[in-house]
Amino acid sequence: MFLSYLNELDKGSFHIADFCCKDSLPLLKKKGYYKFMWALDNDVRLNVDGYDLILNKGQLIFCTPSDKVTMEIGQTGCISYVFNREFYCIRDHDYEVSCYGLLFYGSSQPRVISLNEKDSNSYIMMNQIMIEEFITKDHVQGEMLRVVLKRMLIKSTRLARNTMPNPELPDFKVDLIRRFNVLVDDNFKEKHQVSEYAKMLNKSPKTLSSLFKKYSDKTALTFINERILLEAKRLLLYSDKTSEEISYELGYKESGHFSKFFKNQVGKTPIEFRKAARSKAE
Repeated sequence: MFLSYLNELDKGSFHIADFCCKDSLPLLKKKGYYKFMWALDNDVRLNVDGYDLILNKGQLIFCTPSDKVTMEIGQTGCISYVFNREFYCIRDHDYEVSCYGLLFYGSSQPRVISLNEKDSNSYIMMNQIMIEEFITKDHVQGEMLRVVLKRMLIKSTRLARNTMPNPELPDFKVDLIRRFNVLVDDNFKEKHQVSEYAKMLNKSPKTLSSLFKKYSDKTALTFINERILLEAKRLLLYSDKTSEEISYELGYKESGHFSKFFKNQVGKTPIEFRKAARSKAE
């Protein structure tokens, strides 16, 4: 299955694909596209940012345009929804779905949620409505597809909130966490300390640290470090930049400080990490 919608005026683009055919696989490499993938019938093998993972049957994974996603051709039972910001900008319309900083950019790793039988039936119904809308070619087709996409994102956001250590966290505290997540993604190359983000949020570092204890099993500093580390790994895996160039790009004035940080986190120097990854690929 490979269904596509394109608005020639605003270049809004939305696709549903099962990636069983070669024609749909290039979607994963298109720049500027959000993706969420649903293992509907079977477990699915993916590679995200150089790491192999299994998306178990009944799970969804949410990937940003920055995530490098690949999968083996011929796998069945997976449905993917792929769209660009021209079709639906989750940042500009966050007031509608509240997924920015939670489903997308809410972690250094793509968000994964699991569906129970009731939830699965709900997604199956929404998926069927989408497929029917691809058949109807008229001037409101794009808006109808957006309506169902928003419904899926809202449902997914609610399920993601239920996976928090404290699902009853008040909305204003969840929104503070989401704002922190977005700020980190926007500024991690220049700002490496919790205090810098606390100042941007008009909160004390202690307040942020206390909130993260209720929201996550990670500290605010761990979240920042993991985002820096993720970008470092992407650059080591997918670019030819030297370790020194990467260190400067990530805001380190001394490349030795970056190498030390990387080794403390990964157990290997940046050069050792790149060599090991390339040897594995070969």
